[in-house]
Amino acid sequence: MSEKIIHLLDIRTATRAAALVPEQPIPATGRLLDTRDRAVRDLRISVTDRCNFRCIYCMPKSVFDKDYPYLARSELLSFEEIERIARLFVAHGVNKLRITGGEPLLRKDIEKLIERLARLPVELTLTTNGALLPQKSRALRDAGLSRVTVSLDAIDDATFRAMNDVDFPVARVLEGIDAAHAAGLTPLKINMVVKRGTNDHAIVPMARHFRGSDHIVRFIEFMDVGSSNGWKMDEVLPSSDVIARIHAEMPLEPIGPNYPGEVAQRWRYADGSGEVGVISSVTQAFCSSCTRARLSTEGKIFTCLFATEGHDLRVLLREGRSDEEIASAIGAIWQARGDRYSEIRTADTAAARKIEMSYIGG
Repeated sequence: MSEKIIHLLDIRTATRAAALVPEQPIPATGRLLDTRDRAVRDLRISVTDRCNFRCIYCMPKSVFDKDYPYLARSELLSFEEIERIARLFVAHGVNKLRITGGEPLLRKDIEKLIERLARLPVELTLTTNGALLPQKSRALRDAGLSRVTVSLDAIDDATFRAMNDVDFPVARVLEGIDAAHAAGLTPLKINMVVKRGTNDHAIVPMARHFRGSDHIVRFIEFMDVGSSNGWKMDEVLPSSDVIARIHAEMPLEPIGPNYPGEVAQRWRYADGSGEVGVISSVTQAFCSSCTRARLSTEGKIFTCLFATEGHDLRVLLREGRSDEEIASAIGAIWQARGDRYSEIRTADTAAARKIEMSYIGG
């Protein structure tokens, strides 16, 4: 590469970085609001764009094949960089950090990152497919992780193998759930993405299996995240139908949220044997109360799961900007936020090219 081209690239990088930092500093007061008066309270941190599953609604084999160009190690944020950004978000009011991926347990030495983030005054959680929990649960808990959420899209083996598309047996995920419970990573939440005609027959068996276990199953409507999962509206089973199916066998009654902005609607069994939840991004949009920001694997901030572009904080980190400058950039990004994708979803917006869920986490 010629010196002239390198110089031009350096200029573009510097220009991009300068555009992120406002002229007037935005102090971290612990209460950062967007254009709809939504505070930032939850930061989701993707630590890898790789996964050992090929779930049909997230990383289908037709796209994520052996030739897929995953990020190089040098492009990923280091643990030190992740900790620094997380600390600045906490100063702006974030009180919950969730580690995601890809599959976050594939990131080498993930326990060391957990140990760093556990020093912050936040709830620290992690979402995983559960495959590596038998080996990792104790170390994660010892490092300071609060609890885990496990993705599990069916309790019967044939359906689960078809959903993960790598022939991974459900029994091994259940072993991971047991290991996490034994390690104290509780209360466990178990997420099931429901796709009409594919695994909706597994709703009641899933609820029945975990009823009375102290684990909370949450049923998630199939969403148009990214551009590779072939989303169609007629494959969405409304959460109201999910609740009706469970209620017909195991009576349910609604209960209130645990905290403002909780995305899951909660229901408990009438006999007191536990609870389930539903996440209804498609049929009952909760944009108005969304308090989440997302940090991608390579350091971009996304203010919506359905975003088409992000804001590059890595360039600020790697050109040596101060904490005040980076905190101001975060403040400016959030203050400009007006996202309400699920409220205005149409066939056209659903078809638009968006960032893949495997890149910014669910």
